[in-house]
Amino acid sequence: MISKAVPVESKFDGLKWLVVVLVVAAGVVGNSMFSDQSLFYRVVALVVLALLAGFVALSTAKGKAFFNLFKEAKTEIRKVVWPTRQETLQTTLMVVVVVLIVGLLLWGLDSLLGWFVSGVIG
Repeated sequence: MISKAVPVESKFDGLKWLVVVLVVAAGVVGNSMFSDQSLFYRVVALVVLALLAGFVALSTAKGKAFFNLFKEAKTEIRKVVWPTRQETLQTTLMVVVVVLIVGLLLWGLDSLLGWFVSGVIG
């Protein structure tokens, strides 16, 4: 059995999340308040604020757990056996053929039912 270390929540985590919310809110409000400024400067300011909010969020227990999950997901993606180009092409062609066949069947059924209903209604 593998035991993983669970990040222990600090008593300052709630305060850190409040700082994250305030930084994001400052970015939203600042972007609308300074709408007369150059778009370049507003984007730079938003990127800086997003990096700051991300850094503060990653310093919390939930942020560290999310970062560990992200690293483990990258490791698992490397273990996946991806299909070859030929397998992908064959599978795609099979899907396209099945979709066309089902589409034609549904079109035919719709036409038949439409013809039947118009014959009954008159």
